Formats: sequence, structure tokens, C-alpha cells
Amino acid sequence: MDSHDSQSPADDSDLSLSVNTIEVLKRRYLLKDEHRNIVETPDELFRRVARCVAAPENNFTSEHDPADIEENFYRMMRRREFMPNSPTLMNAGTTLGQLSACFVIPVEDSIEGIFNALSSMARIHQTGGGTGFSFSRLRPKGDIVYSTSGQASGPVSFMTIFDQATGVIVQGGRRRGANMGVLRCDHPDIIEFIEAKNRPERFTNFNLSVGVTDKFMRAVVGNTDFALVNPRTKKTLKKVKAAAVFDLLVAAAWRTGDPGLVFLDTVNKQNPTPALGLIEATNPCGELPLLPYESCNLASINLAKMTADGGVDWRKLQQTVRWGIRFLDNVIEANKYPLEQIKKITLANRKIGLGVMGFADLLIKLNIPYNSPEAADFAKKLMKFIHRHSLEASAALAAERGPFPNFHDSIHDKNTPLRNATVNTVAPTGTISIIAGCSSGIEPLFAVSFVRNVLSGTMLFETNPLFEQLAKQRGFHSNQLLAEIAQKGSLRTVKGIPADIKRLFVTAFDVSGPEHLAIQAAFQKYTDNAVSKTVNLVADATVDDVRKIYLMAFELKCKGITIYRYGSKENQVLTFGRTNLQDRRKAPEYVSASAEYSGGCATGTCVF
Repeated sequence: MDSHDSQSPADDSDLSLSVNTIEVLKRRYLLKDEHRNIVETPDELFRRVARCVAAPENNFTSEHDPADIEENFYRMMRRREFMPNSPTLMNAGTTLGQLSACFVIPVEDSIEGIFNALSSMARIHQTGGGTGFSFSRLRPKGDIVYSTSGQASGPVSFMTIFDQATGVIVQGGRRRGANMGVLRCDHPDIIEFIEAKNRPERFTNFNLSVGVTDKFMRAVVGNTDFALVNPRTKKTLKKVKAAAVFDLLVAAAWRTGDPGLVFLDTVNKQNPTPALGLIEATNPCGELPLLPYESCNLASINLAKMTADGGVDWRKLQQTVRWGIRFLDNVIEANKYPLEQIKKITLANRKIGLGVMGFADLLIKLNIPYNSPEAADFAKKLMKFIHRHSLEASAALAAERGPFPNFHDSIHDKNTPLRNATVNTVAPTGTISIIAGCSSGIEPLFAVSFVRNVLSGTMLFETNPLFEQLAKQRGFHSNQLLAEIAQKGSLRTVKGIPADIKRLFVTAFDVSGPEHLAIQAAFQKYTDNAVSKTVNLVADATVDDVRKIYLMAFELKCKGITIYRYGSKENQVLTFGRTNLQDRRKAPEYVSASAEYSGGCATGTCVF
């Protein structure tokens, strides 16, 4: 077994990157020549990205020197205080040049519309982006097709084509694409959609969410009838008990993890550009509700690096927010867009999503248990601060460069001009948090000690460095203790660990559903896009547990909700099963994580 701090020869001497981080960088991010040989170091990667993203500074008049701005961008990434989304790291400064993570593509109710969307999806996936679709405009199964006098296949049938196409497109040799499929709760095919993943081999390249309305949720609570409406004719086909549909929905989510919910009315009440239409879909992980053809560029601040003297370094955080907003606005300028429609609306609205990662690490440094009321209160304070300074940074850019073109058709019209229609998103940071060496997004730790299955086939024993440091300081550190923790997956029943340490180092399955949701709702309150958060549930959680969580998410005004019950999918990237470290006959059962898993969705479909 290798240690957590092992270095690779490919590493730069002072970056202190782990073996697994180096392997992830080699596989996903470092440039390669035509023979697949790596031709840059991690340090050169950060310089490449900084140079590309700083280049648009030359198009504007500014008090800052473009060279100084490039240096600031470079330092933030090199110090792992800030990371942009994966396509920016992969493609900045290359001929491909597509830097956005997330797109929503419309699916119109015609063969031409459906296959235009399929073509757009393929082009986006080739460049490293993920796509979201609402299939709600498609006529239901059995409806008439006038051109052939035949019957329509329905949205779920056409989704199969999108899923199969995704499965054969590899994103620049790095990974498969990912999709979000949304269907409105009042679509006549909603039951088929809810049960679409009942067979594990179906829709493996899709996350699914039901687009629910306030009217539907009120009908669920009141146990009243709800109309299913043909989107072609706008006529009611039949009425159903909303609670019965909801029962099927939560049972499917308990069984397979899908579908989640998108709260469409909540989303559209905060739609920054309502004059341009309704938002009907999100990106693959749900944190970006977008208009048709919109894209968004994401980046995350590593909160674990925003501390000083046992508290939050608010000044450093403010400065990082300011430079992060500038970085993302520059990305919009530097980007090479895969479709002209995407370029047009992205430049018109200039949506960006600056978020956070390392929240669990920050709480530990502040001595705040993740599953405590104090954590939710702190999350509100933190995100309120980030949002306020994000808006101020966007306003400063608007004064320097002009507001986003659709500003006067936006909800911001009567306020200080902004450069960007949205400024904040909380995303599932996946591999970028592995590069940054911190916990994923706003998720709790997924483990304290565990075995990492590195991409090269090596198995590494990893321990959370904050836990290891405290254990050594307080005199209860031992290799035997770390091994026991890795076997049990939680500190709760491990002897020899002080009670305050057990309370502080809770893991995802120690946190109850309502406690997960309290953190999500706290961040959502001050996030103008949305928040990606997985409510992890233990294997013996009940269908009623899922029902309560979905209802609570609606009451808390979340924009969406996703649950994952441990063991409900065959291919998990986090397991508590047997891992062969040396001798399979003697090996105990260890918590095991894939090379690219950092927390959140244990199926790996949320890694972006």
C-alpha cells in the first residue's frame, strides 16, 4: 500500500499532489501528443489555462495589466484555491477551445426537432460538455402523427436514442457524456418516465428528474385529482390522483435513485430573464436551470484554503470571489462555442456560476459538525457573503465592460447594472476537488479512512489529513485505528476516539435526510442558479423516508432534489465491500472509492 502523500515523478516539486491526483490529471487533463504521450506538467496546465482565460483582457480597457491578471489566475489555480470546470482545464488554449460544462438543448415535437437536438448533443459531448433536455413538448405515446397517419412513440422511446448515442461518443478520449432528462408532471407519459430506470441497463447515460409544479405538489398534499395534458393539443387526456403518481415516483427513487425532482415554479420565480421564456430543464446534475441553448461556465472556490487563525479569512475569500467572477466572465469571451445558437444566447445573458468546494473541510477546521444547526446557520452566512461580493464583482465588470445585453429584459433592470445574469452555482465538483485536494462541493466527507482504487490499478490507503493531524496531536493515532475506521465506514462505533472528534468527523451516511437538506436549503437561499446536493441514505432507508425528503425539499424552496440510497445501483463508485489489498482470504472489508470519486452521487454519474 502507498501512503496518502506519495508523489509521482510527473509531479512538480512544490505542488504536493497525491499519487491519485497525478493519475487523474494524466488521464483527464494533461495535454497529450498524437501518440498519447503527456506533453505538459500540472504547473504548465495551470499556466495554459491562465494564459487563455486572461487573453480577453486585451479587448477591454482596465486598470489592471493583463499580465498581472494572468498571474493572479495562475496563482489561484496553482495554490488550489480555485478551480474552473473540467472542460476549461481540458480545452483552454487548445484548438478545441470549448470551455463550458453545461448546456440545455430544446427538443421540439417533430422528427426534425428531435434529431436536431440529438445532433447538437453529439457535438457538445465531443467537446466535453454535459446536456440537459426537457422532453415535455413531445406528444404522448399513441397520439396521432398526421404526416403518416400513424401513432407517436412518446418521449421515453425517443430518449432511448439519445442514451444510445451518448454511449458511443467519448469526450476527447476522456469520458462518456452525461445527460439530464426532464418530463413535466402533467405529461400523459409521466408514469412510463418515472419507471424508465426500473431495468438497470436502461438510460445509463441519463439522470432523470420529474418537472413538478406547485399545483401538482399541492394536489399531492391534498390528495386531489391532477390533470394530464397532451402538450400538442393542450387538452386534458385524463385525471389521476396526484398522490398516487407521487407514490410511484418516490418508490422508483428509492429503488433506483431516479427520478429526482425539479421544482419548475420555484425555478421560474427566480428566472433572471423571464421575458425570454420559461426554464424547462437543467444540466446533468441539476445545479443549472437554463433556457434553451444556454450554456454556463462554472468554477469553485476551495473553502479549505480560506482560513486563518482558526477562522474564515473573509478578506481572502472576498478577493478570491472577485477574481473568480472576472475569470468566469473572461471564459465567456475566450470560449469557442459548439453551436451558433449557444453562442448567441450565452453572450446575451452571460450566465456564470461561481461556487464552492471543501465545505466539509472548512467546517472541520472551524470545529462545526456538518449535521448540526450551527452548520446550516454558517452555510447561510457564508453563501450570503459570497453572493453579495459576486454581485459586486459583476457590477464592477459591468461598469468597466458594459452590462449583459439582455439586462433591460431581466429582473435586474431596476438595480445596479450587472455583467452577468447569474453569478453563483453550487456544483458537484468531482475530479476538480480531487485536484484541489478537498471535499466535494458542499457534501459531507464520504469516508475518513478508505481504500482508493487508482486509475493505474494501484490501491492506495487514504486518510483524511485533518483527522490524521488531530489524531496525532491528541495521541490516539495508530495504523490499527485507521484500518478499523476503513472497515466500519464511520467513527460512531470505533473505540478510542474522543466524543468531540466523532461528532466532528461525520460521514455522508451518518447524516440524516433532513440534515442533508438543511445544508442544501441554506446554500440555495443565497444562490441565484441552483445547488447540486445528493441526499445519501443508508441501505435500509424506507420509501417513506424518500417521500418525506421530497416533500421537505419542496417546503424548503429548493430548486431540485436528488437522493441516493446505498446499494440501489449495481455499479457504485463508493462501496463498503471486500477489497483485496494483499491476500483475498485474509482481507477485511474496507470502504472503497474509485479514483475519481470525491463525494456526493455514489454512482459516478455526477462527476464533472
